[in-house]
Amino acid sequence: MAQKENNNVSKKTLQWYNGHDWLNGLQLKPHRSIDKKEFARQYRANKTGWDKAFEYLRTTDLEDIGPGTFQIDGKNVYVIITEGPGKSFEQGKWESHRHYSDIQYVIKGKEWMGIEPFTSLKLTEPYDGPKDIAFYTGEGKYYIGDPEQFFIFFPQDAHRPGIKVDNDAPVKKIVIKIRTGE
Repeated sequence: MAQKENNNVSKKTLQWYNGHDWLNGLQLKPHRSIDKKEFARQYRANKTGWDKAFEYLRTTDLEDIGPGTFQIDGKNVYVIITEGPGKSFEQGKWESHRHYSDIQYVIKGKEWMGIEPFTSLKLTEPYDGPKDIAFYTGEGKYYIGDPEQFFIFFPQDAHRPGIKVDNDAPVKKIVIKIRTGE
């Protein structure tokens, strides 16, 4: 879905996105699957939160930080760091969130990340408000997440992260949760 929607992006939005000023000096590459139009909308709605997220990625020594959950800006922006082997394809679940977008970046290792509009999938576990998550089954597109690029998943994007690429090779990953500009 992201690729199709990116074909409908205005010239102004595309210039803004490709200018990368929004990265605030972060040298990581955004993955091509990011929905540019939705990102521009979300960024405008919560610029402070997105700027704090990218600043955290730029200024934090991600190699040295250990697993855990860390607040950047209360419930507006927070970080989850995980480290360990990925899941098997069968263990991986499609998920979506209503109130948060995710920046997902593999610090060390590689993992498969799936992305598909949640409307194209079959709901298996209804939305859980306190956990801000719903689960699905179905087919989607898969990309390899590695230290070269980051992904952004929005509320309409079901995603299936954490699927192992190299048997039980460890993966260290950061997920930054940014409250959506609803």
